[in-house]
Amino acid sequence: MYKDNQLLDNHGRPMTYLRLAVTDRCNLRCSYCMPAEGIVYMPERELLTWAEMSRVVRVMHGMGINKVRITGGEPFVRNGLMDFLTEISALEGLEICLTSNGVLIGDYIDQLKALGIRSVNLSLDALDRDRFKQITRRDDYEIVFQNLLRLVAEGFEVKINAVVMKGQNEQDILALAALTKDLPVSVRYIEEMPFNGSGLVEGTLFWNHERILNELKTVYPLLRPILMQGGETANRYEIPGHLGDVGIIAAFTRTFCGTCNRVRLTAKGQVKTCLYDDGVFDLKAYIRKGVTDEELRQVFLELYAKRPLDGFEAENNRKGVINESMTTIGG
Repeated sequence: MYKDNQLLDNHGRPMTYLRLAVTDRCNLRCSYCMPAEGIVYMPERELLTWAEMSRVVRVMHGMGINKVRITGGEPFVRNGLMDFLTEISALEGLEICLTSNGVLIGDYIDQLKALGIRSVNLSLDALDRDRFKQITRRDDYEIVFQNLLRLVAEGFEVKINAVVMKGQNEQDILALAALTKDLPVSVRYIEEMPFNGSGLVEGTLFWNHERILNELKTVYPLLRPILMQGGETANRYEIPGHLGDVGIIAAFTRTFCGTCNRVRLTAKGQVKTCLYDDGVFDLKAYIRKGVTDEELRQVFLELYAKRPLDGFEAENNRKGVINESMTTIGG
């Protein structure tokens, strides 16, 4: 439904944030995202074209979307990204953010600044070259860390996304928190999710949000909660004397669903009204039938009129078990 030109779901939540995956390809092979051998990537013709994505962004901007996050896979591996960003940056009042693994972004920092893009989420799960290599199966730690420092120095708002995994990077919980002492970054610890392409889902999660918080408090007992804004996924905390802050995203236990304001679109054009559903509509096929902008708007109205209440309901509605890779769904 609409209210004052704002798309609302059937639970009265305003949809203001589009997460747009522009590719399923990635130059890393993170263990929590895909199998060691990688996945079979889609051919270019199976992806939404840049023109199709620009059209979707424009239509959804007219429905109240005021923020778009460009993700993948790794966005910078697809040719044409900067031209696309240039085009959508002309939409008045639209905030453009990027999620990147940080390997390739260094060549584009000046161009991003020129477009007014100032927000980057950087995936960095370890502050150690060997652990980084073990997790990502690539030896790119120094490149990523130097690009992190460059982004901060150039005035970008940087959030570091770190997936916490038992036996792999537990020691980095406190190391990453220490990074916020002198750098104005927000470190967000993310519960591991079952989207690793293996189809294996553990019944329990060791490093859940409570255990991560308790680990932080062993060194920082005076953590001060920061009031969450509507649509935020991270419970954030100030550390006295630190320039930056820390936060925990309960992505597996799903404690933040009540204020979810996200529309998700995968690189192959699947609309996901929830990260945990298996795709509720093939928008690419629909667009290629030659539909009008009004027909596009109507589809989103219909999809969000029957949205699951939370991630657990979405998962229960799936046609099969979770066996996709995060890189294919815009993680």
